[in-house]
Amino acid sequence: MDEARKLLEAERQQALRRLSGLTSDFDEVVAASRDANADDEHDPEGATIAFERSQVAALVLQVQRQLAEVEAAIERLAAGTYGVCEQCGQPIATARLEARPTARTCIGCASATR
Repeated sequence: MDEARKLLEAERQQALRRLSGLTSDFDEVVAASRDANADDEHDPEGATIAFERSQVAALVLQVQRQLAEVEAAIERLAAGTYGVCEQCGQPIATARLEARPTARTCIGCASATR
């Protein structure tokens, strides 16, 4: 489980770095929109700025969800339930956990829910 902890912590640090960078990007886009013409409908650059703001916001949400999954996996590790399928209670294959350290279900249960 030490290897799992290291892998999860690396995932956590990577997500935090991405979140920090995206937050900075978002702040830059918001600042640019303040300097731009506020009339998005008639300003050819307005639509681009609005799109960029929306795109960065979506990426921020995606990384926040990823970070929440990593935090939940760390909690499962601490509770002794990491690597146990939440649906069937069977062990999750090591290869699956190496590929997707935040996995909550075994491959069989994940395939059944699709």
